[in-house]
Amino acid sequence: MKPSPGKALFSTVDTTSVVVIRWGDADLDLTCGGASMSETPPDTQGQPPQTGATQLGKRYCTDGGDIELLCTKPGEGALAIDGNPLGIKAASPLPASD
Repeated sequence: MKPSPGKALFSTVDTTSVVVIRWGDADLDLTCGGASMSETPPDTQGQPPQTGATQLGKRYCTDGGDIELLCTKPGEGALAIDGNPLGIKAASPLPASD
């Protein structure tokens, strides 16, 4: 899968949906709950393994920061790229207002 920024992706096993913020040139497998994500919403959803949960409004990214996703609908499955779990991006500190 090699989606462009702004593209919505949907889990096939739970209610998770994300929007691509940043995606490198690589063709990688994005999964949620262990199943590949789809560019179209599924008609029905399966039962995800209890591996973690996605949180609404959080940005998920790889360690290198070359892939970044925004969670637009939470779910029970964890996000991963080629089997490596994605972490929640830390918030940037605001500048001091002196």
